Amino acid sequence: MKVFCGRANPTTGSVEWLEEDEHYDYHQEIARSSYADMLHDKDRNIKYYQGIRAAVSRVKDRGQKALVLDIGTGTGLLSMMAVTAGADFCYAIEVFKPMADAAVKIVEKNGFSDKIKIINKHSTEVTMGPDGDMPCRANILITELFDTELIGEGALPSYEHAHRHLVQENCEAVPHRATVYAQLVESRRMWSWNKLFPIPVHTSCGEQVIVPPLELERCPGAPSVYDIQLNQVSSSDFTVLSDVLPMFSVDFSKQVSSSAACHSRQFEPLASGRAQVVLSWWDIEMDPEGKIKCSMAPFWAHSDPEELQWRDHWMQCVYFLPQEEPVVQGSSIYLVAHHDDYCVWYSLQRTSPEKDRRVYPPRPVCDCQAHLLWNRPRFGEINDQDRTDQYIQALRTVLKPDSVCLCVSDGSLLSLLAHHLGAEQVFTVESSAASHRLMKKIFKANHLEDKINIIEKRPELLTSADLEGKKDLWRIRSPCGDCEGFDVHIMDDMIKRALDFRESKEAEPHPLWEYPCRCLSEPQQILTFDFRQPVPPHLIHAEGSIELRRPGRSHGAVLWMEYHLTPDSTVSTGLLKSAEDKGDCCWNPHCKQAVYFFTTADPRAPLGSPQTVSYTVDFHPHTGDITMDFSLSDTLDDGQ
Repeated sequence: MKVFCGRANPTTGSVEWLEEDEHYDYHQEIARSSYADMLHDKDRNIKYYQGIRAAVSRVKDRGQKALVLDIGTGTGLLSMMAVTAGADFCYAIEVFKPMADAAVKIVEKNGFSDKIKIINKHSTEVTMGPDGDMPCRANILITELFDTELIGEGALPSYEHAHRHLVQENCEAVPHRATVYAQLVESRRMWSWNKLFPIPVHTSCGEQVIVPPLELERCPGAPSVYDIQLNQVSSSDFTVLSDVLPMFSVDFSKQVSSSAACHSRQFEPLASGRAQVVLSWWDIEMDPEGKIKCSMAPFWAHSDPEELQWRDHWMQCVYFLPQEEPVVQGSSIYLVAHHDDYCVWYSLQRTSPEKDRRVYPPRPVCDCQAHLLWNRPRFGEINDQDRTDQYIQALRTVLKPDSVCLCVSDGSLLSLLAHHLGAEQVFTVESSAASHRLMKKIFKANHLEDKINIIEKRPELLTSADLEGKKDLWRIRSPCGDCEGFDVHIMDDMIKRALDFRESKEAEPHPLWEYPCRCLSEPQQILTFDFRQPVPPHLIHAEGSIELRRPGRSHGAVLWMEYHLTPDSTVSTGLLKSAEDKGDCCWNPHCKQAVYFFTTADPRAPLGSPQTVSYTVDFHPHTGDITMDFSLSDTLDDGQ
């Protein structure tokens, strides 16, 4: 039996649906999961362990048995911590069957099968009673149901149900409380990830400006949060307009509500400017006193930036206000956090929400098509004037007064550039209805609806008639082994088996500018595509080796495209300049790079002659897939 599976396109980052073997999807989930990253998060593990020990002690001090409910147990780590801390029994719930099966084996291997019961269900399906999954309610609730946004994985409904049906009133909870923080900023760079800026085009007839449609300017944007490593954003890229504001807290030891709510904070802006973006993060307190805290704060808001824990499974949030609004230093204003059961969004208000009693804005939904078609990095790429100028310069060298241009688009503005630079006729191919509608709006806003022809077809289906007869993050993957004294090798083996599927031969899209990394080798050309020639019908194969010229651990290989617009002009989707002596990298911030993770990191640093990595790469023209395999050299030269 075949199933449809979502897979990220390494070039665009967008999700594509492919027909795969029925077992493929869960292997993909395992191979790309963040289980290993969570287990490598030392700060998280230590704080959870401290909180669990304290919770078990409080229950024992009351003369009660410590009965634990662990929702989303994963490997069973937190349940094993609880039993080690003295819990009498743990009911560990895991809905993902492969992980539940692994948890059973991990618990058995560590000798806790008599104290931990793995329940392979969603927590809302767990039954209570003598013949149920749990004979009685638990008095300690342990969970790790959080994402970067805190509530995006359904934490609120899960807690709500657990308090109503699975745990005792006023139970102990680890974590005990979570608090969401926000900071208002002005940032042209971040705002460029959300809005289309006017684009100047210098032509022989003077300056032309591509303007965004009014509908796009008024659109509140996409409803989804943009999760990002804020520690990698330069402080020069934004102006702080407010202090860090605690927006709302959730007490997990009491009944939790998943109903929609809003929380406001009055503040006086620290500077005058244009409020555009809300930066947000959260912390969790593992105990009622708040002495055991795990924080996601970026370095400038962290209580101990020197001890900042790098993590990929929890980052920070970027929210875009529906419209930019002017704020005046010292003039009081209200920041309002809204949330439903899964999402958070923000708005600004001039008067007190309690006094105003206005109807709060609904969750923002894109009504202009652009936010459905372009992701955040794509907005930034289109707004990058340096990149646009490179394309303009390249087009100038090839366009003639009688040129007929065909733009294979899906939302590209190249067709407008070609028209403004003097092409006689311009066609643009928009293969999706969304891109067709968006481009019509952009052409109309620029009075070009009758001058650029839109063809809504897939490029491979074009005929001459359509042209009117004219032709012309290593740690995410590294094995865990032992975690806080517990043997989790079984999970490592499960991930390794999952990586043996075809997915392991394909790269994953990651925005490397967000991740500290070093180049151990110089860039090397792997494949070349000549867009002036027909696409070859057969598989394209390449193999070779790469020398590692700098010391360090080899965690993976990165692939990217460089588009040679003219002999003197190149646009790179990867490295923007040569790596420095120590290997520090400058990656294109608008693009995701294709990262192939090695299954193990080579710990050896080349000291004498260079160590090598062998590679094979296959390009499948029919599907556009690139599969690859890399292997580190097994032998070292003398002296290494």
